[in-house]
Amino acid sequence: MQVAIEQIKTLLGISDNEQDGLLETIESLVTSQLSVLIDRPEIPPELDFVITEVSIIRYNRRKNEGMTSYSQDGESISYGDNDFKAYLDIISKYKEKARAGNVWGY
Repeated sequence: MQVAIEQIKTLLGISDNEQDGLLETIESLVTSQLSVLIDRPEIPPELDFVITEVSIIRYNRRKNEGMTSYSQDGESISYGDNDFKAYLDIISKYKEKARAGNVWGY
C-alpha cells in the first residue's frame, strides 16, 4: 500500500527511501493483524488510518520491542501491551456495523 507508506514517511519526517523496506514490512504486519481483528481479508478504506497510525507506533518503538518501562535523566518510556488499544472502540464499532450490514463512516 504505497499511499500508506508515503503517509507514514511524511508523518515521521522521512524524505528518502532508505527505510522503505522496513516501513513496508511494518505496514504489512499491521495490515495482517488488523485483518484478523476485523475478521475480513481486506481492510476497508475507512480503517486505513489505523494502519498508518499503528505503523508509526511500531516504527517508533523498534529495537525496544516489549519495553514496559525505561527511565534515564528525567526521560521515561513505557509501552502498552497492544498497539491497537487506542483503536479497539473504533474497530468494535466497525465490526458491529459490518455485521448489521450498515454502511459505516466516521
